[in-house]
Amino acid sequence: MKKNAKNRMTGAQIAIETLIEQGVTELFGYPGGTVLDLYDALYRSRGRIRHILTAHEQGAAHAADGYARATGKVGVVLATSGPGATNLVTGLATAMLDSVPVVAITGNVPTYLIGKDAFQEINITGITLPITKHNYFVQDVRELADTIREAFQIAKSGRPGPVLIDIPKDIQIATCPFTPQPVVSAFPQPKLSDAQIDQVVDLLSKAQRPYLYIGGGAARCELGAQLMALSEKLDGYIGCSLMGLSEIPHSFDRFLGMEGMHGAYASTMANLQADLILGVGVRFSDRATGDPAKFCKDAVIIQLDADQSEINKNVKVTLGLVGDLRDAVDRILSRVAQQSHPAWNKTVEALQEEQRRLAQQQPSVPAGMDPRDLFAVINRLKDDETLIATDVGQHQMWTAQNIQLARPRSFLSSGGLGTMGFGLGAAIGGAVGTGKRVILLTGDGSFGMNLNELATAVSCQLPIVIILFNNSALGMVRQLQTFFFGRRYAGTNLQRETDFVKLAQAFGADGARVSDIAAFESALKNALKQKTPYLIEVQIDRDACVLPMLPKSGLMEDMITELDGEDTK
Repeated sequence: MKKNAKNRMTGAQIAIETLIEQGVTELFGYPGGTVLDLYDALYRSRGRIRHILTAHEQGAAHAADGYARATGKVGVVLATSGPGATNLVTGLATAMLDSVPVVAITGNVPTYLIGKDAFQEINITGITLPITKHNYFVQDVRELADTIREAFQIAKSGRPGPVLIDIPKDIQIATCPFTPQPVVSAFPQPKLSDAQIDQVVDLLSKAQRPYLYIGGGAARCELGAQLMALSEKLDGYIGCSLMGLSEIPHSFDRFLGMEGMHGAYASTMANLQADLILGVGVRFSDRATGDPAKFCKDAVIIQLDADQSEINKNVKVTLGLVGDLRDAVDRILSRVAQQSHPAWNKTVEALQEEQRRLAQQQPSVPAGMDPRDLFAVINRLKDDETLIATDVGQHQMWTAQNIQLARPRSFLSSGGLGTMGFGLGAAIGGAVGTGKRVILLTGDGSFGMNLNELATAVSCQLPIVIILFNNSALGMVRQLQTFFFGRRYAGTNLQRETDFVKLAQAFGADGARVSDIAAFESALKNALKQKTPYLIEVQIDRDACVLPMLPKSGLMEDMITELDGEDTK
């Protein structure tokens, strides 16, 4: 196709050509009646764009999300009208809460049937309005190409997020000329003024106990190198939210790990004792702060973010600034003077020693394998290029506490929405997008949500290793019942007889069930040699708990570090 040449095309052809124009090489989806014209256009464009057929639209949405997290590109998902569109809702909400750039394209009944309760008609733009950055209902084929371009621009600009485009069937059939355009760029972010940068530098220079708290915004801007250099200049330390994991390599000696509800003891307590907290691309969620009214109330808090709505939303800050994070951190780094805080170093070293002591004092697991031992093996055998994906629950927090990550965009996990069933779809998206091996950590509860996507992983021959923590329980919810509901286990003990290894084999994968650490190491070595999915089921005691633990809306000082018999704090 010659650039700028006008070609008359159907709306369906225009949609696919515009996706290709915008650099899309893969998309995830599931066909249906109102998108058959789009699928016909995909068929005609095979070789230029790849469609990955998933087992369910929710899995497709999570795959597009994982693809975006792992690659930094916009993930694309395609679904038909009615139930196909509504099946995207959980995936879109997951992307929205974690600020992931996804474009969802749905079909709908012809415009002349809208509002008449036609077969599989649904007002998907109305349904998804609260869980997308923006959405569109296309009513004119002449506006379709520019609508898609604008959707990509919005999805990846500022604070990224999902955008939905609903295309009625008659718009897909209608024709008009198509003129190719360049790939759209994100809208430029405003830059902080020199006076604002000076304000930050002045506050940083007065701090005696500086602490950098980074989140998904810092990770998306790939600020790891600058933040490590800034922590060294400040003679301070770095902690992160769940979404900030992988941006700072675990080997960096000033990185204390994830803080908050199930965060590292040293990271959470260093945050508590800091006299200045510089938050970069992080929203200070309740999982990290406990009671927001009492969060570090004596500390100076600086918040740098791409989204004005996040400033002072959860915690009141001393200085909140909105703008281009990369530019801001670069300029702060160039202006701040080298500092030395030997007393702060001693304090943090003591916190790290206390963290090691608490880890050694945690009781041994009554039955099954200790998750910490499993991660020691995983860290030793995996390479630094391997992606780590998780579902949601105890295994997710054990992973956040113990996994050793060496490069950015290598951790795929649902933070804001906490979506059980996210992991396998995200692992598929990460594997498709990067071509790298993915290790998925999941639980028997979470895996049961979307295990049908094993069919997709096998069909695509993806190198995904699934490590399934089986405790025959909804572990994290059961843990809350242990601590706060007098051990009344309502609905959390799973009375299931599922044989996950046979299940994997039924889908065409392979697997092993292991009961000791030596068998696990042998199975993982074997799994890492495979070029196709492999499932390892490990038995975890249902009474094993994720510690430390910060009570929801409690105080950091109230962090629970041990299980005290029948009476928990």
